[in-house]
Amino acid sequence: MTRRRSSRHSRGAGRVLIISTGEIDLGGKRLKQHENAVAAAREAGVSHLLYTSMPNPEPVSPVLFAGDHYGTEQAIKASGIPYTIFRNGWYQENLFMSLPHAIVSGQWYTSAADGRIAHGARDDMAVAIAAGLASGDTESTTYTLTGPQAYTVAEIAALVTDVTGRPIEVVQLSDEALTDGLTAAGVPSDFAPVVVSFDTNTRSGRIGVVTDAIETLSGKKPQSLKQFLEANKAVLAG
Repeated sequence: MTRRRSSRHSRGAGRVLIISTGEIDLGGKRLKQHENAVAAAREAGVSHLLYTSMPNPEPVSPVLFAGDHYGTEQAIKASGIPYTIFRNGWYQENLFMSLPHAIVSGQWYTSAADGRIAHGARDDMAVAIAAGLASGDTESTTYTLTGPQAYTVAEIAALVTDVTGRPIEVVQLSDEALTDGLTAAGVPSDFAPVVVSFDTNTRSGRIGVVTDAIETLSGKKPQSLKQFLEANKAVLAG
């Protein structure tokens, strides 16, 4: 991902959006990148700072990279620049990582239990963020961007079966067993715990919130999960 920031010679700049980078090394590199961007924005005299975060990134979050987002939010608030923070929920497109294999094998391994996720479309969130960037709002605000309904893994599997006609058995595992299984399946050993932390977070109920922020910002009703599945039926079912 790219970051947009004013050059140090652009004094009195207007509204600047910092898009969180794709650097996930758990060593603090991404947070440092973001802090540098915030510092550059302050030096450039930016009047309003916007940032793409994640829901509930506070230190108790099970998500292993949540600290990058929480630290960035804190750096933005400490800068004194009025801000808009967009806490982007889990993308519907993230399901491409798990659903194709689950559909082919007929089994979906998870440790999320009955936790819910309100997956949202990336395009819907992008339009909402663009609307926030283009607006003249000057107050500091935090929005959580989600899809229109939250589902358990079992409910998502049922939707997938309804759309594709392919039955999926949801297999609940412990975090440890899921980590071992992912590693055995070829997921890098340093990344498997990150993936599992998503399920831990879901199980804890921290990603199940549903908001109307996308429609409030963009004036557009967000795409439902079933609409996403129907639109991507050929890709998911192979």
